[in-house]
Formats: sequence, C-alpha cells, structure tokens
Amino acid sequence: MRRGELTDAAWAQIEPLLPQGVGPGRRWRDHRQVLNGILWRLRTGAPWRDVPERYGPWQTCYERWKRWDEDGTWPRLLEHLQVKDDAVGQVDWTFSIDSSIARAHQHAAGARKGGAPRKRGTLQGTIRQGDDQTTQAAQGLGRSRGGLTTKLHLLVDGRGLPMAVLITGGNVHDSVVLEQILAQVRVARPGGGHPRTTPDVLIGDKAYSARRIRVYLRRRRIHTVIPQPRDQQANRARKGSRGGRPPTFDTQLYKQRNVVERCFAKLKQFRAIATRFDKLASRYRSGVLLASLVLWLRHHELSDRP
Repeated sequence: MRRGELTDAAWAQIEPLLPQGVGPGRRWRDHRQVLNGILWRLRTGAPWRDVPERYGPWQTCYERWKRWDEDGTWPRLLEHLQVKDDAVGQVDWTFSIDSSIARAHQHAAGARKGGAPRKRGTLQGTIRQGDDQTTQAAQGLGRSRGGLTTKLHLLVDGRGLPMAVLITGGNVHDSVVLEQILAQVRVARPGGGHPRTTPDVLIGDKAYSARRIRVYLRRRRIHTVIPQPRDQQANRARKGSRGGRPPTFDTQLYKQRNVVERCFAKLKQFRAIATRFDKLASRYRSGVLLASLVLWLRHHELSDRP
C-alpha cells in the first residue's frame, strides 16, 4: 500500500457497496486498483493521462470515475457511512455551514451547452456570448476580477465530517443556497420510517444573517447560531421598538464553527479540489464527495484504535 491509497480497513467498509459483476465485453478491472488510481489523480491534480501504470490504463480510471458519477455511486457511499454512524448515535447534529472559493483552471472552462459538440465553420457551431455565460453558470463557474472561480458550499456535523455538498459559481452569495444544501440532508433510519432531514443546531457566519433565513430555520425548528452584522444591528436600533428584539446568539456555541474551516483545510489537501480542473460541475462535486468519503473512513480508523 502506497501513501494516499485505501487501507485494508477502509476497503473492507466500502467494497460490498461498489457495483459488482461484469460490464459489457471484458471483465472489470479490480475496483481497489482503479479506485486508488482515481484517488492518486484527485490528490495530485495531475491530468488523467498521467495516472501511473500501476493503477491500470488511465482510460479505465476515468471511465470508472465517470460511470460512478452518472449512476450516483459516490453519494451513495457517503450516505451509507452517515446512516451507519447515525444508527449508533455518533452523528453530532450540531451542524456548521460555510463556503470556500476554488480557482478554476483554464481547462475547466469550455464545456458544451447541452453536451452538443461544437462544429467549426457552421452556423450550429457558433456560440454567442450569452450562451457561453449560461453554460458557465450551469457548470458552477462564476467570473470575477480574479477570473473564473467555483464556490464549494459545505455542511458538516459537530465532528467536522461532511454531510452535504453544493457547487455553485464563485459569484453566488452564501445565503442564496442555504435552503438547497439543507435539502440534501436525508439520513435514512435503519428500521425504516422517515429519514432525518433537520439538524438540532445550525451555526453560520454573518453571511447567513438574513430575515428570510432566520424565519425559514425557525419554521423547521432549527436552533440558529448566526451573528448579526453591524449594519443590521444599527438598522434595528434606528427603528426603536418597531425593530423588534435582537435575535438570540450563543457565543460559546458559535466557537464550534471552526470545524467547518478545518474540514475545508482537509479537503483542499486534495489538489484537484483546491484547484478545479473538471469541466463539469458534477465531476468536480464527485471529487469532493470522494474526498469526503476518505475523511469519514479516516475518522472511523482513528476511532477504532485502542
């Protein structure tokens, strides 16, 4: 086993969950060998063609990566670990939310609108500037003064382990997508019944301090720990009694928000996450899910040590 590859304990947890059988034509190459090749590329950020031969043909690694992205294997693996931990009461339902910017490499741009190939010298191959911008927004790319960027929105539990991931353009404000990322939380119950979809507490920074968000969280009975910016405090004070009471804020509980910052630091040790090379947002998100899976497996190994 080389550095960065799956350990025997980690492989034992996910091997039964991977698609089994044979594909069309030849028999599938060993899953563990190919998965280690995918992890090598994710960790180094190298082009797929540079995947070492010890992991098999690079085309096999890429096709397996693509296949499992399209059939939902990557999120299914992460959901399995979440359900397993929640069944024994190990998931800490004090969640923290935040976002982080990833610079998009020049190879990340240029995805075709609707997947249709561009034909040079024909009217069908002409892509207008508006269509190009629409395609970039759909693929989670946003243009700012620094160029194309992608924003990674992350929801972690009290241990700092990822529970939900959302990819948007770098110019999208954090508060706009809070409801979307919370909607991804669906931890099934082993005995059946409705899956759990709401945390007990949600901790966020000032970017999430909006009346709409506080009302939404209050309706879902989620305790909110979000500080108010100074301009909102001044506006409420200016209105006097019409401004209402200030929202409750637990300063001690807010100190736990550092778990999401530490999670970002761990995820960005994978260079293909710190810098986006993938053209499609779904491919980049799959990379974040796979890196999140590695964090969960590492946590299990550390917790199982005597």
